[in-house]
Amino acid sequence: MEELALNILDIACNSVRAKASLIRIDVAADTKKDVLQISVSDDGKGMSEEFLKTVTDPFATTRTTRKVGMGIPLFKMAAESADGAFAITSKVGVGTTTKASFALSHIDRMPLGDVAGTMVALIGQAEKADIVLTYSVDEREYVFDTRDVKRILDGVDINSTEIIVYLKEMIDENITNINGGLII
Repeated sequence: MEELALNILDIACNSVRAKASLIRIDVAADTKKDVLQISVSDDGKGMSEEFLKTVTDPFATTRTTRKVGMGIPLFKMAAESADGAFAITSKVGVGTTTKASFALSHIDRMPLGDVAGTMVALIGQAEKADIVLTYSVDEREYVFDTRDVKRILDGVDINSTEIIVYLKEMIDENITNINGGLII
């Protein structure tokens, strides 16, 4: 994968397949500590301890359409290649949390990429799940919550073309403001 936003999308799509009703995505950059942290949490069906031990193996997958699962191993490799760390926790019936950290200035850290595009793609995939994005850089923070959007829309389909275009522009604009000129 060429950007971390694609890793986020892949992990969050796992949450959708796990029948999550709420997916939380946290992206936090701390320029003073030189760290970028990404977390994807869900309240889906979770994984057994046995499967959790193998989940970073590309040949361990629950999918029946293919025999390999590259998303989690690639996310782990991306973090570790940029002097970061990776962790995944899960409990059956409770959900899963995937966390990765990266040295923000590391030459091998992939760019964060199109978070807004990831969010609208995920909205299209997660018809029955709500999504909360918390995006922060230093002390500045932006929170996007599909539950708020759905309340405002009052029955209008969140996946209509006009709404998706508007949401992408809104998320992009807010992330640009939070970045304060930084390219994350």
